[in-house]
Amino acid sequence: MIVIPDTFIKRMHELHGEHGVAWAEALPKLIADCASRFDFSPQAPFSNLSYNFVLRATRSDGKRVVLKSSFMKGELSREVSVLRAYEGRGAIHVLDADEEWGVALLEGAEPGLPLSTIENDVLATDNFCEVFRRLHLPPPTGSLYPSMKQHFAAIERYRDRFNYMNVDVPLPPSWVENAEECLEYLIATTSENLLLHGDLHHDNILRQDEEKWAVIDPKGIVGDIHFDTIQYLLNYEDRGGDCELVLRDRIAIMADRLGLDPRRIAMWGVARGVLEACWTIEDGGTDWHRGIQITERFAKFLD
Repeated sequence: MIVIPDTFIKRMHELHGEHGVAWAEALPKLIADCASRFDFSPQAPFSNLSYNFVLRATRSDGKRVVLKSSFMKGELSREVSVLRAYEGRGAIHVLDADEEWGVALLEGAEPGLPLSTIENDVLATDNFCEVFRRLHLPPPTGSLYPSMKQHFAAIERYRDRFNYMNVDVPLPPSWVENAEECLEYLIATTSENLLLHGDLHHDNILRQDEEKWAVIDPKGIVGDIHFDTIQYLLNYEDRGGDCELVLRDRIAIMADRLGLDPRRIAMWGVARGVLEACWTIEDGGTDWHRGIQITERFAKFLD
């Protein structure tokens, strides 16, 4: 019987209250049912559990697999949908899934080392570009992925919230206006809306065999391909130099290898920083300055 870590149960309580705790405490039975249905032997959960319960397992033929279970069943269902759409393009393979149970059985990445283990930033960014180049495609017909406008809805909610409150707004108004202007322009001028990963950073790109990489944990957004560079640009941002220099070098590599427009990347970065600040405020946090720092860093590329 798998033991659910107390830290994960506490995390579920923080995120989802008593319903989250009840779900987490019922996981051992769910895992046992999945093991019987999908023919695997449970091993140990991953150590970095956060929003989902992710478990290593082995099938009867010796193949290593991963069971992912989520309280947010709709989000996991969307993730499975994106992975299946990316089939053959460099995503981890979905072996089985049950939307009602909120589980997905995924192939295990071997050796599974994340791209973050490559400390040479130029080499890591080259590998990112190789993954990025083959990943994207038009959304499948009839699919219901959120649009870029929906993904950035927290900025609009921030406006609505403080327009009706007689208090000083926390965020610098000029940056919110700049983000809104960037968003309006970028959405209006997107030539092709593609199915984006939505969270394509170092630790969601894993080594698969000796020469290949596989992506995991897609969010699924439809929009401008330039946006899918942003999360990578925000991670390990001071690796190999100061943040501004690393950002400049990475964008230059992406523009060269992928034919992307550096100015569009920068504009998405400006909007993404304000979005992060709005998320922080919405969640009751006070450290919204980090989001504005992101915005300021990307804005230097627009001068």
